[in-house]
Amino acid sequence: MRWVVRHRTAYHYGGAAQDSYNEVRLKPVSNQEQELESFELTVQPAAAVEHYVDCYGNWVDHFEVFEPHTFLEMRTRAVVATHPAAPLPEDARSAPLAAIGEAAQNERCFDFIEASHFTDTEPETRRLALEATEGQTDVWQAALAIMRFVHRHLEYEPRSTHVHTRMREALAQRRGVCQDFAHVMIGLSRSLQIPARYVSGYLATERASATHAWVEVFVPSAGWRGLDPTHHCQPDETYVKIAVGRDYNDVPPVRGTYRGTLSRRMEVEVEINSAGER
Repeated sequence: MRWVVRHRTAYHYGGAAQDSYNEVRLKPVSNQEQELESFELTVQPAAAVEHYVDCYGNWVDHFEVFEPHTFLEMRTRAVVATHPAAPLPEDARSAPLAAIGEAAQNERCFDFIEASHFTDTEPETRRLALEATEGQTDVWQAALAIMRFVHRHLEYEPRSTHVHTRMREALAQRRGVCQDFAHVMIGLSRSLQIPARYVSGYLATERASATHAWVEVFVPSAGWRGLDPTHHCQPDETYVKIAVGRDYNDVPPVRGTYRGTLSRRMEVEVEINSAGER
């Protein structure tokens, strides 16, 4: 499938803001499952946009607006072609869970087996993970069992949490949004030493087009494999991947600082349209 993704973020300030520095993580990746055909970022007030690649391989655009302003807007347009994920190799389907600790020796996994800002690996988390994976002896089936547990344990409820909600809070109230589903699955997986990372991106469905979050777990002989606990499925061609990190704290779409008024209002709009088959 080919998708045209338009994303708008705007801030309205109650007074003058200045010396604004902003980072934008909205450029989709190119990998085996998707190909980025084009990407544009425009900023108002006009500013020179530069970029760097962060420690997790994510593309980060950044810019500064020094002069006083009461409005800041960022618009992106991306054209992405998505493809079905390759089947899981047969030898990966039987990778023993008991040996997953060896993944910690892989530098790609080290940051994704420890607790992070929004996730934990406390004894209570491990107890839940062991309960969820009872009887499972291989990594992939254990990850599927954790996804199934999270999907059943949490109820999806829009606006029931916010971007600062930690996995422990979501577990306690047993509801949340996709970010919370991802954080809970990550914490449970890491408590069993299964490397797990947060994925930010988009999901295009018949009902809505929106930003989304899901999880990738590391499976020996297969590498990183996506799982979506919110919808209890493996990501398909309706998923567009942007960035990965230890949790949401590493991959917010927009992050910035400025001097001036504390009064501000944010608007976010996402529009995803099918451009047909590749």
